[in-house]
Parts: sequence; structure tokens; C-alpha cells
Amino acid sequence: MRIGELARRTSVDEQLLRYYEKQGLLAPERSSNGYREYADTDVGVVLKIRAMLAAGLSTATISQVGSCLREEALPAPACSGVVERLRGERDRLDRAIEELQSARAALDDVIRRGENAEPGGRPGEQPPWAPAQAGPAQAGPAQRGPAQRGPAFHLRRSA
Repeated sequence: MRIGELARRTSVDEQLLRYYEKQGLLAPERSSNGYREYADTDVGVVLKIRAMLAAGLSTATISQVGSCLREEALPAPACSGVVERLRGERDRLDRAIEELQSARAALDDVIRRGENAEPGGRPGEQPPWAPAQAGPAQAGPAQRGPAQRGPAFHLRRSA
């Protein structure tokens, strides 16, 4: 089958299929006129590549286990180091998940505190984006302080 058919059957863009070929993940035959010719088994290979990418593996890692992608089961002699490499990748993903869960918990805490806070942060305090209070009505602009010269906005410095 040609690249367009493989793209249709796998829902993968033709450019990505060409990229996979450049990375050594796919090895289509070439016809006499130079067109790529893919085997029916390449549909499964592309789907396995996509699954491994979705699991967080890089194309470099996938290319190292590429010969195992063409088989339904991992053959022991050809893929002896693959299982250990994939365990290492799984451990890396577990660490990344733990870090993301920690970051999410911290974000949830900030959101929770923000939802429970009074508008100004502390009772009676204006938020940092509040407009500056205008000065006395009788004072002209030149006699007003910097924070009192019209409706300008100011930010408080946090301690």
C-alpha cells in the first residue's frame, strides 16, 4: 500500500510517517518509480509506535526496540534488553507522575486559599489592583500625592 493508504488506515499524517521512516521506525519498500510501498503489517507497527509515543517514549528509544515492534510477542533473543529498557521508561514515567501530582496538589492548595480569601486578601485591605483613592476635593493635582493624582492604578509592595 502507498503512504496515503497507510495514513488513512492509521489516522497518522503522511509527514509523520515520513518522519518515522527517517528515524528508522518504518522501512517501506520502494517501487520502481520511487513510491513507498508499505506492508499490511506496517499498520500494526505504526499503531505500536503511536502507543509507545503516547506512553512517553522517545523515537530514539522506540528505534532501539524497533525490531520487536514487528512481532506480535517479544522474541527473547532479539529483544532481551528491551523489557529492562521499558521498565526503566516506566519508572521514569512513575517519577514524572509523582512530580505532576505534587505540583497539582500545590496548585489545588493555592486555589483553595484563593477561593476562601476575602477580596483584599486580609480583612479591610484593598487588593493590589484597586484604584488609588482620590485626594481631598479642594486640593489641586499639584498638591496631591503620587497615589492621589487621578484614577491611576497602583500595586502595593508585599512584605
